[in-house]
This record gives sequence, structure tokens and C-alpha cells, in this order.
Amino acid sequence: MKIGVCYPTTEVAGDPDAIRKFIRAAEELGYEHMMSWDHVVKAPHDGRDPPLNGPYTEKHSFHDPFVLFGFAAGLTDTLEFVTGVLVLPQRQTVLAAQQAADVDLLSKERLRLGVGIGWNYVEFDALGQNFRTRAKRVEEQIGLLRQLWESPIVTFDGQFDRIDRAGINPRPRRQIPILVGGHSEAAYERGARLGDGFVFAADASGALEALDRVKHHLEAKGRPYTPFIRELLTIFAQSPQESAETLKAWREAGGTHGTLSSTQQGLGGDIDEHIDYIAKARRIYDQG
Repeated sequence: MKIGVCYPTTEVAGDPDAIRKFIRAAEELGYEHMMSWDHVVKAPHDGRDPPLNGPYTEKHSFHDPFVLFGFAAGLTDTLEFVTGVLVLPQRQTVLAAQQAADVDLLSKERLRLGVGIGWNYVEFDALGQNFRTRAKRVEEQIGLLRQLWESPIVTFDGQFDRIDRAGINPRPRRQIPILVGGHSEAAYERGARLGDGFVFAADASGALEALDRVKHHLEAKGRPYTPFIRELLTIFAQSPQESAETLKAWREAGGTHGTLSSTQQGLGGDIDEHIDYIAKARRIYDQG
């Protein structure tokens, strides 16, 4: 199983020296990929109708994953990159296709694109997209991304996007793996039907339950289980020990990739504390 780390964007942002230091430490420690996730617009929750129930507010910082990965690609040789996840239906499909293609080209095919539907309607409104149709839109977008990566000229007339004999250039040299993320039965079914893999974000027991549901839907659709990417983000682990133990359990359950996070551990904006965290977790994981 390949293991990686999240860049702690919600706690250490806007500091190129910190990003450089973290990335180089991750590679030196033997981590194989870096994950980042996506919120373009940050908003306070107070006084919203309907209420906002997600975990992030205007006090949380997020780098754009494509920009972050472009910067990181120039600093690394082997580290892979994964969005865990990109809120695809709030973004322009063709623009996302070109941004992903550029990251994959400039990193020499080191990108996995995890996508999800999001939870923040304020963010969708600010970006000019319809929150209510986000699930239907992401399904259309996944197919369109693959067309844009494969064909120099695309004609497409969908419910949400229209292209009249046009395409992106440069295109990637391959089909970039698309992983689906989410916490619902609809997301598990969508991932099994449309994805090259799934990004799980749960504690150890929750991840195994979700994996069973995705496996069920893969079997129902006659899709093979072996090449399907099964990636776990251990965002709910509360210590290096718990992070490492969760990754071990995921490996034993057949996970292909595992990613640990040093955020929400009381480390704040000190990048050295985050590096110490991932170093401790790596040592514990390597012990067995």
C-alpha cells in the first residue's frame, strides 16, 4: 500500500518556505504522495438559512490544489499528488480539465484527481453554480473530462456544458485517474459506476463499512475490484499512533493508498510540528 500525507493547508498557508520544507520532509521520510483538498470560498456559518453544517469557516485557509501541486511538482521527483477532494461541480469543467492536464504533464503523470459534490451552498452561489444540481452535474463532468483528455476536438451538448468543436491543448498523455469521494450511499454507487477509485474519509471502522458498500456496488455493476483505487484519508485520527494504526488496518483490509493528516491536532501554524507529527506516524507505521 502506498502511503502519503496531507499538506496542512487549513493551518499553514501562504508560506512557500513552509510548503517547500514540508514537501521535502515528506519525500525524505518515504511518503509516496501528498493530498490537498478544495474550498475556493470560505464563509462564516452564523445566521445562515438553511444552516451551514460543514467543518470549515472563513477562518480556515485553503490553497488551490492545482496551484499547490504545480509548485510542488517543481520541487519533487517522485511524490505523487491527489485531490481529496476537488469540489468539481462548482468549477468550470473545461478549465478543470486543462488545469488537471497541466499538473499531470508538468509532474510527469503524478496526479490522481479526487472529486466530490461539496456541502457549502454559499460557495456554489459565489462561483455562479447551482448547488441543487451538483450531483447530476458531477456525473456529467466526469465523462466530459475524459473526453477532453482523449480527443483534440470535442462536440458536447449536455445538461450543464456545451462545447462546439473545441478542446484543450496540451492534453495529458494518459487518462488521469478520477476518484470519487463522499459519505453517502449515492456517492458509493457513483464511485463504483463512474470512478477509477474512491477517496474515503472516516475512522477505521467507518472506512471499512464504506469500503464494503463500494465493493458491493462494484460487484453489482460487474466491475473488477483489483484495479480500483481505494484511498483512505485518516482525518479523524487523533495522534500519530492512531494514524499509523488506522493505516495498518486499511492495508490489511485491501486498501491501495492511505493518507494521514496532521491538522486538527493542536499544532497550529508551526510547520516543524506538522513535520514531527508525520515523522512519528511514519516510524510507527514502519514498525509493522
